[in-house]
Amino acid sequence: MKFNLHLTTARNHEEALARLAATRCSSAGTLKMASKMRHYCFKLEGVPAAAALILKQEMLSIGGEAAIPAGALDHSIERGEVILMGTVRHYNLLAEKIKPQPFGLKELAGDLNVILENVEPREFIVHTRKRDLVMNDRPLLMGIVNVTPDSFYDGSRYQDARKASDRVLELEDEGADIIDIGGESTRPGSEGVSEDEEGQRVIPVIERVAPRINVPISIDTQKPGVARSAIRAGADIINDISALSGDDNMADVAAREAVPVIIMHMQGTPRNMQDNPNYDDLFGEIIAFLHERIHRAVAKGVDENKIIVDPGIGFGKSVDHNLEIVRDLWRLRSLGRPILLGPSNKSFIGKVLEAEKDDRHEGTAASLVAAILSGANILRVHDIAGMKRFAEMAAAIRAGKII
Repeated sequence: MKFNLHLTTARNHEEALARLAATRCSSAGTLKMASKMRHYCFKLEGVPAAAALILKQEMLSIGGEAAIPAGALDHSIERGEVILMGTVRHYNLLAEKIKPQPFGLKELAGDLNVILENVEPREFIVHTRKRDLVMNDRPLLMGIVNVTPDSFYDGSRYQDARKASDRVLELEDEGADIIDIGGESTRPGSEGVSEDEEGQRVIPVIERVAPRINVPISIDTQKPGVARSAIRAGADIINDISALSGDDNMADVAAREAVPVIIMHMQGTPRNMQDNPNYDDLFGEIIAFLHERIHRAVAKGVDENKIIVDPGIGFGKSVDHNLEIVRDLWRLRSLGRPILLGPSNKSFIGKVLEAEKDDRHEGTAASLVAAILSGANILRVHDIAGMKRFAEMAAAIRAGKII
């Protein structure tokens, strides 16, 4: 007798319940086993040797596993990295077992519970003055309008306020859910402009279009003064590539005006970010940075439910870094916030395909689809009309149904 043996998996709790129910096991058994069907590996850094030994012992006692430094066994090292391997059930049990323990393990128990909740796919609703941004199975598309003479992509560059305004209206008609307006190029090597010049570029455009469109406007700026003026002119969101760190007053503006903020990871500044970017642990460093910036923003009065995170494709990243980010974007779900990605026409696409900046349509579409399948909630793109159907198809595949 030959069995039909094949792999199965569950991406979330609901899917685990459905797969188990299909075996016709009991309802009680289905509920009990759902947490055993989902397996995760967690990496911990800077773990004291004594804590590593406790984690190893406790994970083994409940049927899980932990990789710890050999030096922890003979106390020849003070700290090291640990990788935990187990099911959701293992981590629930582990959290209970280490709550009374020292060496930071009590805090780890709380962090495990939070991350396990965050990694479950969920609906995000971010409130803006214009309308609520609802992110569930369908990702949102953010259209780009650069009111600059020197942005890297000609197709989004509009120096004239009237032409820029027309493009905003056109993007809404094409199906954009958000319009991102910027007045300072952040291409590699750019030097930046003064606050006055940046404001003179973007404020007239926002004043023209804000009363005429039904989707939120995002102001792409690192300057609190520009952000404040833009919001008063009708902008609804702050998109700050410095993650509110370029000027501490930016967090105050976001908190006072009660608007959503997009915080992005960047290594270095636009002027030097592509000077040999290097990481010991790409995702570990990006997640640690964004987690710290979320914490600081909330401490300044920003509503955590209005924070969106962006790993910063092309901002202090090599081609391989960018490809890894797109492929493994789902890892940012541990932060518990909506994920924005902006791969549109970026240089990593050009290098993979050996394509000039105006010939990266297919590469952009492929990156957008991959990002959606990996968990992106918002995609920042230049060509809404050209990308919308790719996004719709990828979203249906991710959901496993017509949406």
